[in-house]
Parts: sequence; C-alpha cells; structure tokens
Amino acid sequence: MRLRNIPGAESALREYPTFVDNPVSYKGRWKDRFGNDNPIHIEIGCGKGRFINTLAERHPDVNFIAVELKAEVVLRAVQRTEYREIPNLAFVQFDASKLTELFADHEVSRLYLNFSDPWPKTRHAKRRLTYASFLQTYRQVLKEDGEIHLKTDNEPLFEFSLNQFAGERFQMRNITFDLHQSKLAADNVMTEYEERFSSRGQRIYRVEASCQIK
Repeated sequence: MRLRNIPGAESALREYPTFVDNPVSYKGRWKDRFGNDNPIHIEIGCGKGRFINTLAERHPDVNFIAVELKAEVVLRAVQRTEYREIPNLAFVQFDASKLTELFADHEVSRLYLNFSDPWPKTRHAKRRLTYASFLQTYRQVLKEDGEIHLKTDNEPLFEFSLNQFAGERFQMRNITFDLHQSKLAADNVMTEYEERFSSRGQRIYRVEASCQIK
C-alpha cells in the first residue's frame, strides 16, 4: 500500500493506547506490556489493520502485535481502533529485518506475512520477507514449535517462498494454490487487499510453515 506522507504521523501515533512508542524496551518482557503470559502472534506489515484487529477480537487469549515500518501505515491501522484500549493488541513502528532487537529468542508463537511486497526483480530477492536471511531471523524469535502463516496473490513469490522454507528446513502444511476454494476458506480472515483482489477472481496462495530443530 502506497501512502502519501502524513505530516505529524509519528507524534499522532502516541495518542492511541494500542501504539507502543518504545517497543525495544519490552524485548523479552512483552508479558509486562500485556499483563499476562499468553502466546504472542505478530503480523509483519499490517495494512489498514483489519486482519489483526479481527484476530484480536476473536482470540482474547492471544496477544497480537503488528510490526510496520512506515508511520503513515501504522496511523491508518491504529485509527481503526479509534481510542479504545484493546488489552491484547499492540502496534509498533519498526523494521522487520531487526526483529531480534524487538523480541527475545523464542518469545513469539506465530508470525503472519500477508501480501508482502513481492520484489519481482531478481536483484531484489534479498528484500523479500521470505528470503533465507529473514527466515533465519524469524526462527530466532519463534518458539521451537512456532509457525509462519503466509498469504499472497503473487504466484512467483509463493513458489519462491516454498523453496526458501524448504531450504531453511521449515515443515510446511496446509499448502493451497487457491485459498478461497479450499477447506481453509471457512476460518480465513481477509485483509482489505485480499478482499478487493479475490472479488476480481484473483487466486490467493497460502501456506503454514513451522520451525524445526536443526
């Protein structure tokens, strides 16, 4: 999603109780932020926030954290929460390539990658969020039985991701090349992007990848 710069976006974020201003201070102790020891699920790139808001409402026994680099995008997402305090939901502005600065080893139970930038040019492959170096970072913060749930509308990115998961010894399951025509559709929570493109007949690809001990 491309947004124009919003003047004062970073300062505006601090007005919302779901926004965490200094997230690195919670590394290894996110349970203090949420006030419980519930599992932590994170979404890398939150779009307008519908996906993670819906999950937080459906699963009050899980703590959800949206990690997004651009302040303008985070602002759009937290505005969906208005000024409500949602005890199991947090938004942070942070670089996903530096997740180990945000979470301690094995602190996260699940990670969502929804419609990430495919970076289609070969020379940009290292920027893809399923490139091997990213997967190694995810493995470090994920629990030993932690999971990555990936959805995309880009078939080349999906095939690339499956190969990267295999190369990094992630165990894959629930692989589908047409999510909305599969048995997984019933429990699927759509993002805004997904709803728009699937309504045009665009296929959605999905996989779950779990960590394995090397």
